[in-house]
Amino acid sequence: MTNRVSWGILGNATIARMCVIGAIQKSRNGWVHALATRSPADAAEVVAKNGIRTVYDSYGAVLADPAVDAVYIPLPNHMHLSWTLKALSAGKHVLCEKPLACTAGEACEMAARAKETGLLLMEAFMYRFHPRSRHIKQIVDQGEIGNPCLVRSAFCYHMEDNILHSGGNARLQADMGGGALLDVGCYSVSVTRWLIGAEPTAVQAQAVYGSAGVDLHLVGTLGFEGGKLAVLEASFISALQQTYTVVGSDGAIDLPHDAFIPWEKDAVYTLRKQDEEVGKEHVISGANEYQLMVEHFSDAVLGRTALDHAPDDSIANMRVLDALSKAAKTGNTVNL
Repeated sequence: MTNRVSWGILGNATIARMCVIGAIQKSRNGWVHALATRSPADAAEVVAKNGIRTVYDSYGAVLADPAVDAVYIPLPNHMHLSWTLKALSAGKHVLCEKPLACTAGEACEMAARAKETGLLLMEAFMYRFHPRSRHIKQIVDQGEIGNPCLVRSAFCYHMEDNILHSGGNARLQADMGGGALLDVGCYSVSVTRWLIGAEPTAVQAQAVYGSAGVDLHLVGTLGFEGGKLAVLEASFISALQQTYTVVGSDGAIDLPHDAFIPWEKDAVYTLRKQDEEVGKEHVISGANEYQLMVEHFSDAVLGRTALDHAPDDSIANMRVLDALSKAAKTGNTVNL
């Protein structure tokens, strides 16, 4: 390995094509060496656009390539466990799309294999690397809004009607790790735990389920020690909601509907004091959070830094997601 990380990509998924492959190619410390796809012809455009020299028709071929240092896994949720274990066993560091796994048990198995092999494993929560996210985390930790006591978060969108009705999409298949909670609710659980700085002690939830048994529309509540509460919304059938608010004893921070994916435009947030109806808008310069994420991971692979969020954080996130799923299905409060 030189001073740059050689990446392999397992799958020609939309998130890989639109966001991560280009971010790696723009990064200061990595490049995409190989892409694996079951349909190489369909990947011709992304290969040409990004100057990828090696294309394989199997994921295993990427893992067998000695030139690959790390792999990015954008596969459907139910494939995260098996291909992460295979990649780690093949000596590759792994950046895996969120959610890291389908259950906390799977995430524990993945973390254990990473520890056994001495390799790095990180969940691709890119929002944590955006300068706005880090600035908000800093001012909350510094007490600028007092004691954070409430987080409201939503990540919802309206899936195309033809996709919803056909039911063929992986997000709509129970055996493929589908459902709004895992797909987008994982962001809300993550940002809530991150900003409050603690783990919930109990959760409740209600959901609307599709014909295949996956949640299409879910609302959950989280309870923390010290009287702190959180509310989250996740949906495939609502208009766009992509925002969060963190409320403290002395003020509140509101984000517009680009809270997790502001792309590269200037990012704003509003800080309101305790009794203000209208707060002050603050602007953070635009940034590519995907590029910042892969640069951080590459730095960690190169031994220049520790991982920003290790597998233990992802396991904790999955435990909350498991509990919310159980609460929605049973109608009971689930204690953690």
